[in-house]
This record gives sequence, C-alpha cells and structure tokens, in this order.
Amino acid sequence: MADFYDILGVARDASASDIKKAYRKLARTLHPDVAGPDKAEEFKAVNEAYDVLSDEEKRRLYDMGGEEALSGAGFAPGGGFGSFEDIFSAFFGPMGGPSRGPAPRGRRGQDALVSLDLTLEDVVFGAEKELTPTLMVECPVCEGSCAKEGTGPTTCGQCQGTGMVQRVTNSILGQMVTTAPCPACQGHGTVILSPCHECSGQGRVRAVQSMKVKVPAGVEEGMRIRMPGKGDAGIEGGAPGDLFAEVHIEPHPVFSRAGDDLVCELRIPMTSAALGTTMTIETLDGTREIEIPAGTPSGDVITLSGLGVGRLHREGRGDLRVGMTVQTPTKLDDAQRDLLHALARLRGEENPPASLTAHRESIFDKIRGRFAR
Repeated sequence: MADFYDILGVARDASASDIKKAYRKLARTLHPDVAGPDKAEEFKAVNEAYDVLSDEEKRRLYDMGGEEALSGAGFAPGGGFGSFEDIFSAFFGPMGGPSRGPAPRGRRGQDALVSLDLTLEDVVFGAEKELTPTLMVECPVCEGSCAKEGTGPTTCGQCQGTGMVQRVTNSILGQMVTTAPCPACQGHGTVILSPCHECSGQGRVRAVQSMKVKVPAGVEEGMRIRMPGKGDAGIEGGAPGDLFAEVHIEPHPVFSRAGDDLVCELRIPMTSAALGTTMTIETLDGTREIEIPAGTPSGDVITLSGLGVGRLHREGRGDLRVGMTVQTPTKLDDAQRDLLHALARLRGEENPPASLTAHRESIFDKIRGRFAR
C-alpha cells in the first residue's frame, strides 16, 4: 500500500502549508475533468492522502500506525474527489475570491484644490510660494489609530480576526463554502470599542497647513501644479490624497504675455523717431538700452532676445518685443509751430495730397495672432 507522503511527494516532516501546496499542484494535474477518466483512481489516492495528512489528529495516528491505526480509531481514509471547496480552490482559489487577510482599515484621502496667485515675474523666472490650505490631517491625539488613548483595536469576536465569515450551502456536488466580509468588523478583523474623542474614530481632523510649492517658469493661467501626498489625510490611517494648486496670474501694468514672449509698448517723440536715438528702458531683468534707428515708424518692433518667459519643460527663455508708438505733439508754442511750418515747406508737405492705403495690422495684433494659431 502506497505511503501517503509519497503519494503527495512531500517529506514526513512537511508543514501543513507544504502539504496543501503539494495537493493543489497534483489536483490541477490529475482531476478527471482535466486529465480524463483514466486518472480518476490516481486522483482518488491523492485526495485520500490529503484527507489524512491535512487533519492534525488523523496525521498523528497515521504516523503512529499507518492506515490500521486510523481504522482502529474509527477513521477511514477516503473522501472521493474531496470537498467541493478543495477542488474549486485547487483550480480557482478559495470560494468568494482570492485568499487574503483582513482588509486594511485605511481609505485614501481626497485630492484637494487650492488657488495659487502669481505675478508675471513668478511666471517668467519660476518661484517658490507658500500655501496655507485648510486640510484634513492626521489626528494628533490618536495618531491615526482611531482609538482612544491607551486603547487599540480589538480582535473581532465574530470572525476571530480573519475579516471574513464562511457560509456553507449544500449542492449536488457536495458542500459549497462561500466567504464574505464580516458584517461585524466590515472585513477589518478588528473593532474599535473606544473611539478617539478628538476625531470621533476617523483618525483625522481639519487644520490649517503650511507648505511650499515650487512654481516652474512658463506656467500658464489655469494650469494645476500637482503635489503628491499633500492633500487630505486618509480615513482611519489611509494614504493621503494629492494637492493641486491652480495657477492664476495677476495682470502686469507694463508687460503682457504672448506664448513665451513678452510684449510692451514704447512711446517715442516724433523727433526721436525721425532722427534716431538711444533709450533706456526697465525690463523684468533690469535696465536695458535699445537703439532706435532714424526714421522709425509707429508699429516697428525692436526685439530683445532672451528677456521673455522661461520655457516650461525646456531650456531658455522667449524674447521681449518692444513695439514703437510715435507720439505726435499736440501742444505747441509759437516757436515750435514756426519750426514745424518751416520743415513742412522744406519737405513740400504743407498741403499734402490725400492717399488712402489698406489698414495695417498693429504689431501687437501680429504677435498675439502668431501664438493664437
């Protein structure tokens, strides 16, 4: 008569876990539904061996005197094809879903959204800003355990800490065992008999938080900067959510943005436009000099490379584009008026003929239109 240990292919000192693993491996191979009816006897022998070796008392008797000792004690090896639960488990895992321990208590916290007000300088160069949102944070009293000081979760009496309960029903194939989360502890395996008074057993409270956020150069209106793990603390010690800072950019009194470029207007006197000059302007990078060529008309643009907005996720910066607006004098004294009349006579412009031309798009329209397409 074959030895049960040899049938399962395990050592005599094999653990209960090793015996179960060996049985499941053989069951997958030898079950008649898989291997055919020719393997029925061999599969029956595997089930008989497992029926004895998986039971602590039967195994003790078998080790002492073999199958005769089992018969003398009123046990008879057998079990046919084994319980439906064992066969089902061999192929599909335990009834009711994959084998698992008690469900963790924690649930992830929600994501949070805050407004982040930025200046144009912050957008051009990047910045580090401080935020003070009101969020759910870990309870300082119970430190997220949800239990009153000096106490802790207690093993559930209904499921004995497994988090699952079994229900047995009869079917034509034998007894079917199904598992479900324990209704007493909701599958956690423990119950909190004395909840924390500070957080009412949630493990978190609402509080103002102080944190810093790095703002990359080149962000745009409405963008959201994600801060992983900085959102609301999870319920019952769960992982925190994320915090999103939504960008809002304050208008600048001088410069406006067109993609990665900055645009501004420089008003120059008529005489400077006609004769040409050097002018000093204030940029976001400090003082810069620009050369205005003689005969500069309104609408011309002077470009200062690399003085625009920092490029998001790329190296370098855009340009600063300065549009020229030539100012026509409106308040003239007699001497100035006489000089302009003399100039007009010299240029033959005292009574110029009317000459209509097509509307000319302004430089600002051109720049903005280029980035709108």
